[in-house]
Amino acid sequence: MKDIISGLNKLFDSRIRLGIMSILVVNDSVDFNTMKELLDVTDGNLASHLKALEKEEIIEVKKQFIGRKPNTSYQATDLGQKLFKEHIDALEKLINPLT
Repeated sequence: MKDIISGLNKLFDSRIRLGIMSILVVNDSVDFNTMKELLDVTDGNLASHLKALEKEEIIEVKKQFIGRKPNTSYQATDLGQKLFKEHIDALEKLINPLT
C-alpha cells in the first residue's frame, strides 16, 4: 500500500507554522505585529515558531528601523516556498486521493 502521508513535511505540522507559511507565501513580507494579529498568538509563541522556521532556512528575517522604532519582517525563502507547496500538495492528495 502506498504511504499516503509520506509527502507531508514535519516542519509544517503545527497550525501556527502552517499559518505563518500561508501568510508568507501570499505576501512579499509581513512584519511581526501583523503576523501576531492575524494568527492571534502570543509574542513568545510566534517568536519560537518563527525561530524554528528561520533555523531551517524556510523563512528570512529582516530587521530595520522605521523612524526610531525597530521593525522585524519575515519572508518565505525559495526553499520554504517549494517545501510548503509540496506539503500542501500532499495534504490535497490525502484529502482527495483520486485526483
